[in-house]
Amino acid sequence: MKKTLFLVAASTAAVLAGSYVTYAAQQRPMTFFVTSVGMGKGADLGGLAGADAHCQQLAAAVGGGNKTWHAYLSTQARPGQPAVNARDRIGAGPWYNSKGQPISDTQSELHGDTLVEAQRGSNLFKQSALTEKGQVVNGFGDMPNTHDMLTGSQADGRAYTDNADHTCNNWTSSGMGSAQLGHSDRSGGGGTSWNSQHASRGCSQPDLVATGGAGLFYCFAIN
Repeated sequence: MKKTLFLVAASTAAVLAGSYVTYAAQQRPMTFFVTSVGMGKGADLGGLAGADAHCQQLAAAVGGGNKTWHAYLSTQARPGQPAVNARDRIGAGPWYNSKGQPISDTQSELHGDTLVEAQRGSNLFKQSALTEKGQVVNGFGDMPNTHDMLTGSQADGRAYTDNADHTCNNWTSSGMGSAQLGHSDRSGGGGTSWNSQHASRGCSQPDLVATGGAGLFYCFAIN
């Protein structure tokens, strides 16, 4: 009898603990998501301002409009315009997806700034890199594959400093140029980078689709 009561008590405690974890996750506000749709013009996002507005609009549609949202995008230096690093645009963290699940606590953890953090990695993977609607983004092996994320960034979250185009003319071109891409599922292409895996074939929507994307990008709440 005592053994039975103990097992019942233990089972009840486990259920309650699981319920608490679920409840706690639900109470965390969304501060990160992958755009459920692109802007339809390839990598021409209307610059950083246009991309930020897209993040804000999508977030507002699911009740997250009370926060300020920025796209995780770098831009390159141009005459009279300094470079902008994606990591400098997204606040300090922590970040949670649309289901309240943790993505990363800090900038350093997100980008693997230290050896330990780089080895451990963040919690940004296929099952956690959800859209604002809570949907999983198609990844390597899915049809169609849409895991390519526009970032224009190096692995440390900073802009490129060479003369090549890594940002489709700072997110204003849907023709000539190229954009650096990350993989939201951290799979395929011989690497596991969420923010700097390979370059696109070009800047048009068909070019982005051809390399495994749909013109999607990451959005982070900065407050």
